[in-house]
Amino acid sequence: MAKFFSDLIASPRFSFYVTSLLFVILFGLGSIWFDNFFSWQVFLNLFIDNAHLIIITVGITFAILSGGGGIDLSVGAVLSLTCMTLAYLMRDTSIHPVLCMLIGLCIGVVIGLINGFFITFFKLQPFIVTLGTMFLCRGLTAAISRESVAINNEWYGELSFWSLEIGDCFISIGAILAIIVVIIATFVLRYTAFGRSVYAVGGNEQSARLMGLKVDLIRVKVYVISGFCASLGGIVFSWIMLSGNTFHGMGMEMDAIASSVIGGTQLMGGVGFIPGTLIGVMIQGTILTIINFQGTLSAWWTKIVVGILLCLFIVMQALVNAHKERLMSLSAESLNKKNKQKAAK
Repeated sequence: MAKFFSDLIASPRFSFYVTSLLFVILFGLGSIWFDNFFSWQVFLNLFIDNAHLIIITVGITFAILSGGGGIDLSVGAVLSLTCMTLAYLMRDTSIHPVLCMLIGLCIGVVIGLINGFFITFFKLQPFIVTLGTMFLCRGLTAAISRESVAINNEWYGELSFWSLEIGDCFISIGAILAIIVVIIATFVLRYTAFGRSVYAVGGNEQSARLMGLKVDLIRVKVYVISGFCASLGGIVFSWIMLSGNTFHGMGMEMDAIASSVIGGTQLMGGVGFIPGTLIGVMIQGTILTIINFQGTLSAWWTKIVVGILLCLFIVMQALVNAHKERLMSLSAESLNKKNKQKAAK
């Protein structure tokens, strides 16, 4: 039994198991405390209300997995700039909304390229570079308009309200898109050469270079993915808000980082699981849903609980890593003893 638990803790999926168990406990407590909490629609609402955050968190998980202090603080600002750009183009031009959305996606790709270029070729810290692009995007958003700009396009409005009926329940187009992004990201990281390369670079950059991997190109691609997901999240967020505003996405980068870490992604890189990232976001959504059902608590309690969970998961990651190192040390000692015994014979 002791060996079973030791192997379980050393498993790369241990954080995911803990996160999944925590989500089940929170959702179960909500179901016990409140009537009508345990329903398919409440569960689907976790996807509907947090679709933009799910997409952004998937992108930021790629950045963290790549190691080297990988982080992307610009995602919330990219979301805001994307929303404002969409609102401006649909208000002051005759460009079709589909083309407007493509332009919005290009914004994220360009910001991702800038981040990846400076981080990779100038050897700058991701924290500093993405902090700079965060200020850049916030400034550009304010330069377009300091006031909220409504999206009144009829076609775009109909698209934002489209939903898929599932029996007596429904799921929004944004939630469907978020689920598709999660599935694609999981497949890419698990079954493609690029995905395995991201893990390799995050696990040990020097070893990845010796293996012949194009570390610099992989890092650039990772930040392009993060920027693309941020702008895609901005489009989904605009379907909810139907406006552009300089305050959209404020602090969302921290929510995304917290969700990724709670979902099992290690800040040092090389370890992470996209379904865990999804559950990390849903834990935040469940806490907020419980607060809404309770009715008297402030939504800020979500931040308090998430902050506590984040600290606990970081400590847990440190303990798990220490346990893995101890197992490796014991394994190495055992191997040395066997080799000495063979040499003595």
